[in-house]
Amino acid sequence: MTSEATAASGTVHWIGAGLSTGSGLAAVCDVADRVHLWHRTEERAARSLEALGLTGRADPRAHTLPALTAALAPGDVVVSMLPAPEHAPLLAACVGSGAHFACSSYVSDAVLEQVPAATAAGAVVLTECGLDPGIDHLFAHSLIARARREIGDDAAASYRLTSYCGGIPAVPNDFRYRFSWAPAGVLGALRSPARYIEDGARTTVARPWEATRPHVVDGETFEVYPNRDSVPFLRQYGLPDAWTPETFVRGTLRLDGWLRAWDAVFAELKAGDDERIGALARHLAAAHPTTDTDRDRVVLVVSLEVRGEAGAGWSGRYLLDLEGTADESAMARCVSRTLALGVRHILDGSLPPGLCRAAGTAPRSEQWLDELARDGMEFGLRTG
Repeated sequence: MTSEATAASGTVHWIGAGLSTGSGLAAVCDVADRVHLWHRTEERAARSLEALGLTGRADPRAHTLPALTAALAPGDVVVSMLPAPEHAPLLAACVGSGAHFACSSYVSDAVLEQVPAATAAGAVVLTECGLDPGIDHLFAHSLIARARREIGDDAAASYRLTSYCGGIPAVPNDFRYRFSWAPAGVLGALRSPARYIEDGARTTVARPWEATRPHVVDGETFEVYPNRDSVPFLRQYGLPDAWTPETFVRGTLRLDGWLRAWDAVFAELKAGDDERIGALARHLAAAHPTTDTDRDRVVLVVSLEVRGEAGAGWSGRYLLDLEGTADESAMARCVSRTLALGVRHILDGSLPPGLCRAAGTAPRSEQWLDELARDGMEFGLRTG
């Protein structure tokens, strides 16, 4: 098994140009020798490059898995902006060609199964390198490292860690939401149980929205609810064994009034089967389209409070609060710029082969946060 990643060839294959593709693609064009944008057709890829001001800086291509596979060479980098279920076939093509892989999604079982083969092939498998997951991990690792320096790993302590992220309309609407990804995906996430820690106990809620509660950020009230399974991140974040979690939740943030505005949606989620919910997703897409004049807002707030038995304590909070512009949505900026940073580190050979998450270590998190800040990403840290 190799211990070093295959040297990058300088060629990047960016797959897909949907809602999350933004200035990150331009950032990749700045550092890569060659960039190919693969889309459903060559014409659509060319139009996307034109819209992004990148005509002539990347090569438009029609995406099919066989066409991509034929084009791959050892050391190439494949960036998947496709839905998560399509990552595994792309990764398989990368492993077969000795190419690297990057995406912003959580690690699926289908991807995880291929990690040993990817490691043996010298391929980097970079995941969770977007906004959420991605920047949220960077914030959490940074806060935990700061608290560990203050409290110590061996000192008994209790802590509360919350991480809430949401894409919301910059100008509140009656629906209290703006779709930044496909409605089917939003509804699917709401149908998935959430597991988290509350009052020191592991808690599971079958319908995440039923655990919605107010959350005040700098005087502004939002609504938040748990999302997915938070518990595995206790280990991923490397929290000291001597510390006891009182609260540990990673969740979703919405505008105040969202729960009430979505009453009819929740009623259908409770009663509907897959076919009815598929129809609901199509209805929501038609009833609440995103227009060129809409502006989105991304709010990510990660907080950590630690209290030691001897009276020592530490608290910290990262806040990212960005609005989209006419040129780029806030969501696209956060996802694509973070992913582009990860690609840059694949190209410079600083990531090891095998599975890498954006925030694998506290030092890497601090480095990447510094680099994102230098790239113009605005966020703030408050400690006390």
